[in-house]
Amino acid sequence: MNRRVMLRFLQSGLVATAASVVLPSFALSAEKKDKRPVALLVPLTGPRARLGLSMQQAALLAENSAFVQTFDTGGTAAGAAAAAAKALKQHPAMILGPLSAEEVPAVSSTVARRVPIIAFSNDSVLRQPGTWIFGITAGQVTSAILRYARSRGIRSVAVIDDGSPWSAASVLAAGQMETELGLTLRVLEVKTGQKLPEAGDAPDAVLLPGSGEAVLAAARNLRDTGIQFLGTLQGLDHRPVALEALDGAWIASPDPQSFGTFASAFAAHNGGNPGTIAALAYDAAGIANALRGTNTLNPQGLMDSKGFHGVTGPVRFRTDGSVARDFAILVARKQGYEPVAVSSGS
Repeated sequence: MNRRVMLRFLQSGLVATAASVVLPSFALSAEKKDKRPVALLVPLTGPRARLGLSMQQAALLAENSAFVQTFDTGGTAAGAAAAAAKALKQHPAMILGPLSAEEVPAVSSTVARRVPIIAFSNDSVLRQPGTWIFGITAGQVTSAILRYARSRGIRSVAVIDDGSPWSAASVLAAGQMETELGLTLRVLEVKTGQKLPEAGDAPDAVLLPGSGEAVLAAARNLRDTGIQFLGTLQGLDHRPVALEALDGAWIASPDPQSFGTFASAFAAHNGGNPGTIAALAYDAAGIANALRGTNTLNPQGLMDSKGFHGVTGPVRFRTDGSVARDFAILVARKQGYEPVAVSSGS
């Protein structure tokens, strides 16, 4: 099959808009207990207040409420800076948050490396020594799915860039791994109102990093071509019609079984269904809890080479503020997603 034919299979819908183990509660020794609080910086007012509340509720599932002090950022840079300044007066051992990319620099500059920061943003550009970017990034899941694909014999991949920020970050990450993995990559830019590009032979696999109907359309149209479809957690869809379309796709994501255990515990305590960002707050607070239990609630403890296990997957903290993540590799089946492997993200 040549590229022109492959692109016809992809054409419908591509212009649409674009983990392992649940952390336990740790029994803290009565001796040498580190009683310093952790400061949770989340928006409790403003348009993302509901999300901020769910993050607070999730954090309190993983860490003793006596050690969690919550500060409202209002979802703005100014509010985040003010919240960080208030938090510092309480002499916290660690700051968890803020949430958005807009807020992170304001908190980093206010804290000035006096306290380690685990920020929930997924903008890896904002990382720096003392400020770890804990959100799941496009680069992490892209590298994880490409490593797995290469281990299964995939040599050539077409990466679909739909113009979204997530897609652009995925394309950049894929390009950085091309030489390391011995892959041949080709980026196909798809924009509303423009013809699909034409080039070369059909690849072994097609990666569409995004979500929604574009992913489902691509999966449907690739079903009988022999081309392997690749996706990221953005494309997870549990609807029966989606599972049928994605049947056979390889997807990098936190393990849904671990997330399901967390979601059940969250619902039992708070009602409602948490999202991935609430799970990040749960994991970050659980890490603080684990470090408190070993009396290593400090940057050195955070960068322990063994890393930490949480519902969003195993993580390891690096000195430059980046976070390495391992992801479950899922195969989409008509009855659900089946974990088949674990792959490391960047």
